[in-house]
Amino acid sequence: MTDSRTLFAKAQELIPGGVNSPVRACLSVQSEPLFITRANGSRMWTVEGRELIDYVMSWGPMLLGHSHPAVVEAVHQAVDQGASFGAPCQAEIELAEMLVAALPGVDMVRMVNSGTEATMSALRLARGYTGRNKVLKFEGCYHGHSDAFLASAGSGVATLSIPGTPGVPEAVVADTLLAPYNDLDAVEALFRTHGDEIAAVIVEPVAGNMGMVLPQPGFLPTLRVLTQRHGALLIFDEVITGFRLTYGGAQNVFGIVPDLTCLGKIIGGGFPVGAYGGRREIMSRIAPCGDVYQAGTLSGNPVAMAAGVATLRELGKADYMDLTRRTKALAGELKSVLEERGVQVQLNCMASLFTLFFATDPVTDFASASKADAVTYASFFRQMRDAGVALAPSGFECAFTSFAHTDEDFEKTLDACRTVHF
Repeated sequence: MTDSRTLFAKAQELIPGGVNSPVRACLSVQSEPLFITRANGSRMWTVEGRELIDYVMSWGPMLLGHSHPAVVEAVHQAVDQGASFGAPCQAEIELAEMLVAALPGVDMVRMVNSGTEATMSALRLARGYTGRNKVLKFEGCYHGHSDAFLASAGSGVATLSIPGTPGVPEAVVADTLLAPYNDLDAVEALFRTHGDEIAAVIVEPVAGNMGMVLPQPGFLPTLRVLTQRHGALLIFDEVITGFRLTYGGAQNVFGIVPDLTCLGKIIGGGFPVGAYGGRREIMSRIAPCGDVYQAGTLSGNPVAMAAGVATLRELGKADYMDLTRRTKALAGELKSVLEERGVQVQLNCMASLFTLFFATDPVTDFASASKADAVTYASFFRQMRDAGVALAPSGFECAFTSFAHTDEDFEKTLDACRTVHF
């Protein structure tokens, strides 16, 4: 029988680090990856046949659960007609209509193939629209792996402690301004110095790539005021929060309308999909109707679009409030179980995502997230996985629940947590 260790050894001969995305290598949790053969609902199965309750959910997009019947049926019907045309299809119009209807900041939308493409393209558009070059991002926020955004990034960059941005010329990040998340004094200082040079502020409205960090009261509204005052665009990176916090995204929850919105795989049911959208006057600058170029052979491909339409139809009928209530209860009980063992834990939770930080003080930015005990998290990860619960192989990530997770899943997760020792 083939096992994960054998496959990983072979993969390391053929693929850098044996993985096609760095965090999957499980280096920060002193472990090796398990190779997955299938997934359904809230569960996935390894090549050895081990069954795991999944709280990674493909890093967030599987909000309906894996292999949702409506999505599977839509994909089968679409692929029977052809996987890619390199030409327009009706489903991309349907999905665009749904996104425009759901997101108050979006009048027009352009489909791409990933969240990275969405943020990269949104920044190019912001620069073209404003005629400015600088972008302000926040330490620990991850906006994909395009060069300009790798300065002080979260997710895998933070997990692997990669210093700076090797391979990226200094000139490329020279126009990337940095501020701590939730630090309005730092933001205001940058605007005082560079206000007429800043094309855009890009922000995760709820940070999810330094672990989950909530925006403090006044943070997002002040960003909206400052960008409008100085003629810069406000970009919401809703790759994680879009359609997960609620149907639509964080802009619906917080009542803040950004100029541009970036979305990821959740709008394609987990398929390689992304999108960016915004006000009509801004989006009209994109080629072919404008002078800001962006293209993609697989953008709007019929299979991914069919999956997206089916996903949003199902999410439109889902009970977000109930999942929020159940997720909050699970996260709170996990925290209590750990604290009963004398472990200091900080819990950040909103809607169907949460992070347990093994830290003594509240986590409000990248600096405080970085103080969490990575060794304790690694032990927690390994013991939970051994007990049948799959968590993210990094403390700088979120745990995701889905509409497929059952009360039985949550009870088994708590039972597993009760077996953990430090």
